Amino acid sequence: MTSRSTKIKSVLFATALAAVAAVSGVANQAPAAAAQLNATQIVADMGAGWNLGNQLEANANGVPSETAWGLPTVTQALVDKVKAAGFKTIRIPVSYLNYIGAGPNYPINAAWLNRIQQVADYAYQRGLYVLINMHGDGYKSVNGSWLICDSSAQATIKAKYQKVWQQVASRFAGYDQHLVLESMNEEFDGQYGTPTQPCYSNINAYNQIFVDTVRKTGGNNSSRWLLVPGWNTNIDYTTGNYGFTLPTDQFRSSAIPAGEKRIMISVHYYSPWDFAGEESGNITQWGRAATNPAKKSTWGQEDYLDAQLKSVHDAFVAKGYPVVVGEYGAIDKSSFDSSNNRYRADFARAVVATAKKYGASTVYWDNGANGQYGFGLFDRRSYAVTHQTIIDAIMSGAASR
Repeated sequence: MTSRSTKIKSVLFATALAAVAAVSGVANQAPAAAAQLNATQIVADMGAGWNLGNQLEANANGVPSETAWGLPTVTQALVDKVKAAGFKTIRIPVSYLNYIGAGPNYPINAAWLNRIQQVADYAYQRGLYVLINMHGDGYKSVNGSWLICDSSAQATIKAKYQKVWQQVASRFAGYDQHLVLESMNEEFDGQYGTPTQPCYSNINAYNQIFVDTVRKTGGNNSSRWLLVPGWNTNIDYTTGNYGFTLPTDQFRSSAIPAGEKRIMISVHYYSPWDFAGEESGNITQWGRAATNPAKKSTWGQEDYLDAQLKSVHDAFVAKGYPVVVGEYGAIDKSSFDSSNNRYRADFARAVVATAKKYGASTVYWDNGANGQYGFGLFDRRSYAVTHQTIIDAIMSGAASR
């Protein structure tokens, strides 16, 4: 997601890192080093996840700003509240846009990179998993976007992409595996149809550049888990025969056992869209407990969810590549149907439980908005929980067997 509403539609070096953190106002007191976890172990350890949506990916006329879309500055207290609610992973969508300088080095604005690290540390220092991605830079609808897969300027785009990830990865090279880097977000040609070429080939190329670049920065990046999406993070277009290619991982640490992977696959789940994301009061109920057939979508129910997540299991999990449902959720339509939040909770529980059944982890999309069409679970000003029933459903799904 990338909008202010719903979906308009991660000894010398240690010294250097400590100095950087001091500049950003964050003490670099990392958690004790964690043992390397394999695919099954890390998915289990990541538990239920939550998105810090509409903050570090927000922008004003192409200039990133965490308050540009009406939300307050992110604080440690907010992250602590999210952790207290039971979440073990926080995904931090990030946009760079016009905070990237000119080539050939494409320097990231220093204050912005410091702030990204500071917000990441709010979660990392509490022992949470942190997913950092490149979020709004690939949307044609966003001012300052440049990661455009059907642009003719691919040589420039790829050079810029490589330099940006080199800087971000270098900043976080000392962090342990609780820090996961994600190559991009919902990258596609902007048309909601069958994937096109050469756009999909360019997406594959971006993923390969990302993996190679992060690995070559060294430190813990040589063995870090890296997260990559297919076309628009769409399950069918990633698992089916539409052009997705897994990146190779030739520069990873030789200490990683040959039979283990260090690449994860990112998908998103908002099906059926007329329930989960469409801004209208037409479809407000979901699942087998729905009481009004006229308010329930004709597709996208439990059987469809099961088939979708089974497909990612068969395509990736069964081959040693963990899957992260990096976004899911359903907007608030309780102003149209007072029972809507019950079905939103049912939907969340089902996504999390079904993902767990098939060996995938989940990260709920919270855009900070409460009330009509919002995804928010917390008030980001008072830190109050706004939808405990949905949080309870998420935790119930995560605890399922």
